[in-house]
Amino acid sequence: MKILAVCSGSAQILPGRSYRTGIFKYPVEAGVMVDREGLIGDAICNRKHHGGVDQAVYALGSIDLDWWSKELGRELEPGTFGENLVIEGADSRTISVGDRFLTGRIELEVTSARIPCATFAARMEDQAFPKRFIAAGRPGFYCRVLKDGVVKAGDTVTYHAYCGAPVLMPELLKTFGRTVSGADRDRYLAAPIHHKLRAQLNGA
Repeated sequence: MKILAVCSGSAQILPGRSYRTGIFKYPVEAGVMVDREGLIGDAICNRKHHGGVDQAVYALGSIDLDWWSKELGRELEPGTFGENLVIEGADSRTISVGDRFLTGRIELEVTSARIPCATFAARMEDQAFPKRFIAAGRPGFYCRVLKDGVVKAGDTVTYHAYCGAPVLMPELLKTFGRTVSGADRDRYLAAPIHHKLRAQLNGA
């Protein structure tokens, strides 16, 4: 397993919109410093909903990217979905909150699934795309940064599965904004889940 691509972007205005977004990401050749807030120099425009320590890095597995390329009938370049990292051999359908990815320089811990929004729909030029994205159950995964460092394409990745009861990305995507059973709530809260989801589960 290795890092296939590291993607970063600058603030751009979406066609037909008046606001700037950082969703446009492109592969970079050089190493990029990653700290608790994410990739240094990467644009995050709406910090109410994006970025922060529990959404510092958005990653997509190569299996996800390949599947979407076939599904959409065109080759998707790394960064198309706004992802910062493409990880060889990773499949977000099998990734759980608490899973960790280590490169020797950085350490990432999975916190939540990516939830599609109107900006994502505009980026894909398809207002119905969020529903399609949710139905596919391949959302990629947000991570917090446990260990700062430099990341670059080609870095070897070591994967460590969460040792507790798993909370998988498709499940988080499906149950987002919905009431879960008491047993599922306890399982969610036992994992190192995104702080906003934790607050929602606690009724905050």
